[in-house]
Amino acid sequence: MTAKSPPLPPSLPPPRVAALGRAFSLALIWLLLMPSAKPADLAFGAVVVVAATLVSLRLYKPAAGNVHLRSLLGLMPHFINQSVHAGFDVARRAFDPRLPLQPGFVLCPLDFPEGIARNTFATITSMMPGTVPCGEVDGVLEYHCLDINQPVVEQLWAEERKLARALTAGRRHG
Repeated sequence: MTAKSPPLPPSLPPPRVAALGRAFSLALIWLLLMPSAKPADLAFGAVVVVAATLVSLRLYKPAAGNVHLRSLLGLMPHFINQSVHAGFDVARRAFDPRLPLQPGFVLCPLDFPEGIARNTFATITSMMPGTVPCGEVDGVLEYHCLDINQPVVEQLWAEERKLARALTAGRRHG
């Protein structure tokens, strides 16, 4: 009787799926940049796509957390709203000395694993009013905030739940 290898966790794409996704993306880029669709150009493009895919898989291993592009695009109105609100909030705080500021740092533990999911989250939350991700401490994202008296971590968890719908990653914060 032979032992079966354990299945991959659901958040890790099988290597073939990752390779096909990257190859498709690279082929799409190649086709967009091509000046023509001549057979020789397409054949050369196929060779380049295979080579680029292999290099990509070697240099950047498939990581936990996949992006669902359609769902991520659905977040664009929210993202734009947050960005505009952040700009006005920071400007208002800068020009109105009556508004309280209690700058400092907070740590925000996340369910997103290291890799594309966490990086996407940090990028999107950099546009939240009054917060900027500035590093990691023991695997936990650290944010600089204009007012640490605000429920910053809870707001970040709410954003995490919204983004989780567009990513393949587990949830811990209800």
